[in-house]
Amino acid sequence: MRSMFSRAAALLVIATPLLAQEGAEAAKPNLLNPNTGLMVWTLAIFAVVFFVLSKYAFGPITAAVRAREQALEAAIAAAQADRDEAAKLLEHHRLQIEAARGEAQQLIADGRKTAESMKADMLESTKQAQDAMMERARRDIESEKTNAIAELRREAIDLALAGASRVIEQNLDNAQNRKLVESYLASIGTR
Repeated sequence: MRSMFSRAAALLVIATPLLAQEGAEAAKPNLLNPNTGLMVWTLAIFAVVFFVLSKYAFGPITAAVRAREQALEAAIAAAQADRDEAAKLLEHHRLQIEAARGEAQQLIADGRKTAESMKADMLESTKQAQDAMMERARRDIESEKTNAIAELRREAIDLALAGASRVIEQNLDNAQNRKLVESYLASIGTR
């Protein structure tokens, strides 16, 4: 049935220019007197073509246009949803980056504080060790000085006794001489 209408419409489309040409040759075109035969055929062909198009073409064309509009609206809605999701993800990532930056800054600040604290602790422990070493050195020097003075006194006593015993050569004994010299040296040390 469909092919029959298609053939009829094609035949009418082919025949229309031939009929129009026949009528045009018979009469000279006069714009004030319309050719009613030509008008009737034109209107009839227009009606048939319009009927065929409305029956078979306009429905699928409008359905295709509607489907295309719906597909475009769906694509636009999907694109908008994707755009909104991308904006949310972008904001989320931006917040994560800011948090990471803040955390990194905090770690750097903590590292600096720790380094300063360690530096201060090391300086303090070094100063304490140095003070302890200085104090130990002072004690050692004082002890060595005391030992050296005592040794020097003993040697001085021994030398004085040896010199005095040769010079005096009396019958004084060695212990009595030692007491005498020690008391003399003690009296000199207090002065």
